[in-house]
Amino acid sequence: MTKILMLAFSLLISGAWIQAQDAAPPAGNPSDHPTERTSVFKGCLQVSTGIFTLTDDSGMTYQIQGDTSKLREHLGHEVQITGTASTSDASQGSGASTNSSQQPTIHLRAVKHLSKTCESAKN
Repeated sequence: MTKILMLAFSLLISGAWIQAQDAAPPAGNPSDHPTERTSVFKGCLQVSTGIFTLTDDSGMTYQIQGDTSKLREHLGHEVQITGTASTSDASQGSGASTNSSQQPTIHLRAVKHLSKTCESAKN
């Protein structure tokens, strides 16, 4: 009986140890994926030919990708966009022009309405 209990206990501990090894996500170094850092962008929301853009106070324009369905109600307004920025994959997709491939892209995570008018339009 003692041998059976010891065997069962050993199997239980071994199974738990193996499960713990598989469950741990790879730590990774944040510098391995520099474009995956979430940032906040503030500016004027616009759309042209179905492509949403955000122009910040410095005049920098970002193309917005992702679930843009919630953006239409904020057109022409000042918004705060939370997302990940990149420049390397802005041209991926269906037939992007060479101009959009040079434009920084924000991969949309959240949008927050700030004002019905754009600050950049007041200057």
